[in-house]
Amino acid sequence: MKEKLFSGVASREGHPNYRLHIQREIPMYQRRNDIRSPYERDYTRILHSLAYRRLKHKTQVFFNIDNDHICTRMEHVQHVESVSCTIAKFLGLNTDLTRAVAMGHDLGHAPFGHEGEIELTALRKRYGMDRFWHERNSLRMIDDIEVLEDAEGFSRNLDLTYAVRDGIISHCGEVDSNILRPREELIDLSQFNEPGQFQPFTWEGCVVKISDKIAYLGRDIEDAIRLDFLGVKELAELRRIARKHGENEINTTVIIHNFIISICENSSPESGIRLSEEYSEMLNEVRSFNLEKIYLNPKFRYYKEYVALMIRSIFDFFMEKYKGSETPNALEELSRAYPLMIRDFTQHLYHYSNIVPLSQADRDEQLKFKNKRIYGELETEQIYAQAIIDYISGMTDKYAQAAFNELLSYR
Repeated sequence: MKEKLFSGVASREGHPNYRLHIQREIPMYQRRNDIRSPYERDYTRILHSLAYRRLKHKTQVFFNIDNDHICTRMEHVQHVESVSCTIAKFLGLNTDLTRAVAMGHDLGHAPFGHEGEIELTALRKRYGMDRFWHERNSLRMIDDIEVLEDAEGFSRNLDLTYAVRDGIISHCGEVDSNILRPREELIDLSQFNEPGQFQPFTWEGCVVKISDKIAYLGRDIEDAIRLDFLGVKELAELRRIARKHGENEINTTVIIHNFIISICENSSPESGIRLSEEYSEMLNEVRSFNLEKIYLNPKFRYYKEYVALMIRSIFDFFMEKYKGSETPNALEELSRAYPLMIRDFTQHLYHYSNIVPLSQADRDEQLKFKNKRIYGELETEQIYAQAIIDYISGMTDKYAQAAFNELLSYR
């Protein structure tokens, strides 16, 4: 293996597109004495965001909030960061950019993993919108929802660099692509209409994309075994796949080590980011096994129904209260009966709309938010439906359960 083959195409000073990579929509966080690179600043802004903190209580695959040993969304993100930075460092790419993309790539995941996405898709389609997909929602979170306080105490949008934003929305590792190369053109990221539609704009984004694909496979198998999700027949099938490729076991250690080495051995700027043919075949076999034996397992049936009921009930509760710009006032009248949901959701509306609150305390709070006002004055049901979906997609599993239980309290 030869190290640093990609040094000449890394996103650093000297790259012909570097100024495009580091551009920001509204460059408001410039500091003359900052020792951090633009990508290091993005990394810490993601690290400090509330959306990142909530990942520790969001489902990866298995909903098991009382089992500390089951992988959460945050742990998955850390796996992707570890894998992608190891590869990027060996190849000579920019590890600061790689780390920032990896850290932010799943900020838009709904509670309850992909089951949450399925129900939010159904709700969006009710109101004439297309399906919910977390890569686009991650971009929405970092562009429009997440805020941090500035030096004057005002809450502002994250305003991340183009390369990080692009890597996040283009990271989909579930779309088959054996060889990854960055696209050549700068595009408006709103042009993404489906997952994997465009390749990332940087080699670092390509590394995160392939790392996302390999980081979850072994851990999902380990969790399935830990929860007795797989039987004797399934475990025998795993051993058959392992032995076919010269291994005794299929687990996180085997998959991550072998695939990292294979990528580093076989990738070059000329041939792209890639696995060997043998390990590409192994990857596809393990993915097919996981899909059939884990993700589509009938044992998930009641969990899926429970998730759908919770998300749909919360959405319908709020949707029934729609009264245009008077909606927050109408909701406030229910705050004693539903203190958790009403207070949090009305604050969400005040922070991201132009509606002026009735109370002086809420008006003072609203003045501290200098972010985008993406809901206007709730002029249409579709805008309001999107506001509810934004609120639900940001929930943790525990919070969604607590909100649903509040609906059952009959206060």
